[in-house]
This record gives sequence, C-alpha cells and structure tokens, in this order.
Amino acid sequence: MTTTEAIIRAIKAVPAGKVASYARIATEAGIPNGARQVARVLHSCSEKYALPWWRIVRASGEIALTDADGGLLQRELLLEEGVFFKSARVVDLEQSGDY
Repeated sequence: MTTTEAIIRAIKAVPAGKVASYARIATEAGIPNGARQVARVLHSCSEKYALPWWRIVRASGEIALTDADGGLLQRELLLEEGVFFKSARVVDLEQSGDY
C-alpha cells in the first residue's frame, strides 16, 4: 500500500459526527510527522476519492481553511453531522474529537 493509499484509508475511517487531526491521520497511516502530507492528499484527492475532508481539523480543533476557502462550508458540514464547537472555528475535541 502506498503512503497516499494509507492516508486515504485513514481519512475514510473517520465516522460522521467525529473529527480527527491531520497528525492523527498521519499516525494512523504510519507516517509520523506527516501532517503536511495529509493536507496535500486532502487537497489533491478529496474529490476523486470522495473523502470526507471536512472531518479533518488542526490538532487544536481549529478549522484550518479560511472562511473564503471552505472554512464556512466545513463548519456547516460538521454541524450537520452533530459535531460540537467550542467557538465559531474550533471543534470541541472532548465531545467530537478523535474517534
């Protein structure tokens, strides 16, 4: 299995109503310190592989995308799945964090 395939598998494993950090996905894929690689896969493969890109956030719970670049849509999609937020851009990781 390639690194990209491992990342895709890890992203697809995040269930609705939960989020995972870029770092958690990298760890699940066997790539310690591979958070940026996860971001690249999300950017280049989300549409092609129907990845639930909105379920991936920063380790702090913050939405990484700016509002104009998809952050507002990400928040909307997460709210629809029942994800809890601490503030407008920060997911409550205690309630909705790593699965």
